[in-house]
Amino acid sequence: MNGDTLVRCLEVLCGISLLVQVAEYLRIAQSSDPSGIWSWPVQRADIPPQPAWVRRFFDAMFHPTSYRVQLWVRALAALVLLVQGASLGLALVLFVGTLLLLVRWRGAFNGGSDFMTLVTLTGMLIAQVVALWADKGLGWAIGLSYISIHTLSSYFVSGWIKLLQPEWRSGRALTVFLNGGIYGPLSPDSIFRRPWVAMLCSWAFILWEAVFPLTLLNPHSALLFMVIAVVFHFLVFWFFGLNRFFWAWLTNLTAVWFFSGWVSRFWG
Repeated sequence: MNGDTLVRCLEVLCGISLLVQVAEYLRIAQSSDPSGIWSWPVQRADIPPQPAWVRRFFDAMFHPTSYRVQLWVRALAALVLLVQGASLGLALVLFVGTLLLLVRWRGAFNGGSDFMTLVTLTGMLIAQVVALWADKGLGWAIGLSYISIHTLSSYFVSGWIKLLQPEWRSGRALTVFLNGGIYGPLSPDSIFRRPWVAMLCSWAFILWEAVFPLTLLNPHSALLFMVIAVVFHFLVFWFFGLNRFFWAWLTNLTAVWFFSGWVSRFWG
């Protein structure tokens, strides 16, 4: 694919990812009201009392009405991104909205997928800002490279951390995680309770993540790693219900493909 097509793929996938996230936030909006289990009056304790205007600002932003307005604005912006593509104003709205949500949920509502979304929107914002003073293509090249480097390093670090853990090398960790999944605990005769199966699956994922930077060799190797990534994240969604992860990571794989083609030019 050429650069313009990959940019458009990223915009469409990011729009879908953001809409999925907004749908989840809206579904639990009542639980984040003052009488809910995730009420802002409780979570605001993490905000330093001084200067006082900071708490007042966030109190206003996270009032139930203004919070819902933010979510609907975010949904509208995601739709515009999906249909028309990115612009500086749109990227800025989505970026600032993401920062506000991170504050609202004390760092992250859904862990890595939220931070990966922030990486995507940061790269998109970088692309739009650079385009103000330079070629639009250069802006997207820098923005997609930023997204790709974060994505590659996330896989790489995750793989090597697992490699250093004996629970992952033996496969025991995989069984523990699957026991806590949507369909857990595993049945006594589950194939994943067989030590050799659990260890084989664990090592397959460990090696794939640990050598993920090999995607930079050429776009063909990148495509192979990306296909495995799609299967991996779909399985994570299937067994653990983490649909945010699927869309957030799928979005950034388009940047990896771009970066692989760009870097491979230097190899010859």
